[in-house]
Amino acid sequence: MNRILGQPRAIDVLQASLRSGRIHHAWIFSGPPGVGKFTTAVEFARILLAPDAGPNLSGMIEADPEGKTSRLIDAATHPDLHVVRKELALYSENAELRRKKQTNIPIDLLRETMLGGKSGEKQLEAPAYRTPALGHGKVFIIDEAELIDTTGQNALLKTLEEPPKQTYLVLVTSRPDRLLPTILSRCQHVRFGTLDEEAMQQWWSQAGMKLTDAERDWITRFSDGSPGQAVIASEYEMYQWQLTIAPMLREVEQGRYAAELGETLASFVEDYAKRFVKQFNKEEGKDAASKDIANKAGVRHVLNLLAQHARQQLAQAGNDSARIERALSMIDRIRDAETQIHSNVNLKMVLENLSSQLTDGARTAVA
Repeated sequence: MNRILGQPRAIDVLQASLRSGRIHHAWIFSGPPGVGKFTTAVEFARILLAPDAGPNLSGMIEADPEGKTSRLIDAATHPDLHVVRKELALYSENAELRRKKQTNIPIDLLRETMLGGKSGEKQLEAPAYRTPALGHGKVFIIDEAELIDTTGQNALLKTLEEPPKQTYLVLVTSRPDRLLPTILSRCQHVRFGTLDEEAMQQWWSQAGMKLTDAERDWITRFSDGSPGQAVIASEYEMYQWQLTIAPMLREVEQGRYAAELGETLASFVEDYAKRFVKQFNKEEGKDAASKDIANKAGVRHVLNLLAQHARQQLAQAGNDSARIERALSMIDRIRDAETQIHSNVNLKMVLENLSSQLTDGARTAVA
């Protein structure tokens, strides 16, 4: 686990469990997106599946990085490590499941990959109850576990209540509040936080991105301790988004309506969604990406961009009460917009309304 950056508390919890020899069968790894939850889950699985795992010179339990288990996991070919994601529906034997552009993790996908039961016209064996192929246990990692539908979560309870021998489950999520209380109560919860400045600097030194100093400084602030967010900001050139809307936001802060702001924000979302869908379909070899999911993700990135700007204004406000009020008003309206994107409100309309509301809030503060 030495490769995990900036999560000492989470690592301490896992290492204590490993050293005790009494390892709970079900875990929840929760925290902000892009901070290393899934990476840690894979490293945890590496140790659980390695028959030769033991303490290193510093006393930390680890698997041999050159051993068979590590080689198989690094090649994504370990037969006893099962990663469940909504995208696996693309390869389902269930034609109906395969045709859908998944926005969640449906019960039929859990049946195929873990629980067994009837899916379509087939009665499926439960992978969770099979004998480990290599004889040293099985690990199931469910990524974005908050996307498991309610039926799936209820079905998962039986496995949590009567766990198969030598089987471990890790639910990775940024929204533990969307998991049923009965799921939460049966899992050991490990919380992850954003990386501190030192850990982010270490991550940047390993990232190998070619950025100007200005880009890197801005992305560091924007990502707010999340390497995953930093990668997305770099790949989708979000620094250019900031440069584009900066003069518009200055107009808004003076209480003047920037007519092009809403349309510009919507164009960012459209460009993001098109690029995301194109890249996803190219990688998967299928026309399977959900434009709706990509649009909502794009809006969240735009709102994060505005929120980062508001936080910066608040930090620079000093004792200027009007400036403080403008920044706080902006943050409140961004939160309202975040709530709206979880409903069926037209996303372009959300951004247009937000643009108007930001101006109204600034006018009130200026007055």
